[in-house]
Amino acid sequence: MTGENEITIEQFLDVHLRAAKVISAERIKDSRKLLKLVVDLGTEERTVVAGIAETYTPDEIQGKTIIVCTNLKPAKLMGVESRGMVLAAVVDDQAIMAVFDREVPPGAAVR
Repeated sequence: MTGENEITIEQFLDVHLRAAKVISAERIKDSRKLLKLVVDLGTEERTVVAGIAETYTPDEIQGKTIIVCTNLKPAKLMGVESRGMVLAAVVDDQAIMAVFDREVPPGAAVR
């Protein structure tokens, strides 16, 4: 990882990462990669579009608590407004979501 762009702790703290419980998930019509998620962030629910449909079915992720970046500008993907980004590792072209190994309340800050 030597040579990657380094950031300061202040820059990292500008990124808002939160625990989010997946309330519902569905495939996006005409997309093989995207799922539309509705997530509970503790104080609000949001729609987030995630490129995880080749790895997960909607039923597999419903009810899971995942990590979402909540302060990205909204973006439209396949006609659906996304108000966040799911954190995932990419392994052999598959997006593997970061999940918690213990109960974490929706909205908890991730650092």
